[in-house]
Amino acid sequence: MLAGKAIVITGSGRGIGAACARGVARQGARVIVNDVDIDAASDTVAAIEAEGGVATSCVADISDWAQAGALIDACVKAYGKVDGLVNNAALYHIGGVDEFNPKVARALVEVNVLGPMYCIGHAAKQMLDQGSGSIVCVVSGAHMGMPGMGIYGATKGAIASMVYTWAMELEGSGVRINGLSPFGATDILPNSNRALNERYDAGVKDVEIPVQTVEIQSPDENSPVVEYLLSDEASEINGQLVRIDKGELQLYTHPALLLPSVRRDHWNAQLVAQAFAGDLKQRLVPCGVLGMEHLPVPMTSGYWKRTEEVQVR
Repeated sequence: MLAGKAIVITGSGRGIGAACARGVARQGARVIVNDVDIDAASDTVAAIEAEGGVATSCVADISDWAQAGALIDACVKAYGKVDGLVNNAALYHIGGVDEFNPKVARALVEVNVLGPMYCIGHAAKQMLDQGSGSIVCVVSGAHMGMPGMGIYGATKGAIASMVYTWAMELEGSGVRINGLSPFGATDILPNSNRALNERYDAGVKDVEIPVQTVEIQSPDENSPVVEYLLSDEASEINGQLVRIDKGELQLYTHPALLLPSVRRDHWNAQLVAQAFAGDLKQRLVPCGVLGMEHLPVPMTSGYWKRTEEVQVR
């Protein structure tokens, strides 16, 4: 599916990133394996080459604009183009709001948000000049709300917003952007904590995650979604977040306004209170990772326009 394509995958020295690097190489892509750990990147390259694939390592800190640019340039220099970018590199953190650490927050924003922004900023120009390209950003269900993952979830929510907005901007250009919401039994937390300590001396401690990892799928199970989204067979898929877990393939809904609205010509605090005590009280939306039935009509229809208004009485 990816024969002849040149793909950059950030954070691909281990875990899901490494699994995706191996997967796209098996599909015929030439891969730039990026990591801040040269030994980890070299291991992934060696694994790809052992299977007959083509890969090159590039050590770069994507949270730095210049280094992110050097990463994309490395792909152009090695393979003559950039057909795909997978924004996988991230730091992970668990901690409640009462444990908020500004150094941790800054580190996660720089790596998880600015890193993908910087890589996309450089890669999109190259792809637009080519008239083709596919970007896959790794998001997380944590952006819908998970206790203890406020900082991490916020960074992933920012990534989701990038997907929504830049998909609209890129529509019709031949360049696409989508998101993967992965699951995989990896050692991301200890590695992230070490990275946080090295980056800001944030004093982060390893935490035990109360999850039976035997129930979490292998990192390799995420690769098929990435392989597909990078391929020409996904040429009409743009602006979507895709979740894969233990045999289930799902699409995320995009944020939307609940209809019908409650309408008045003028509002004051008392009338707002009446609205919440009345119609809106029955329509409050719970937080967390939730499912909903499929949408009855396509987004291009009038269903997404205001179809009915309720007068507050």
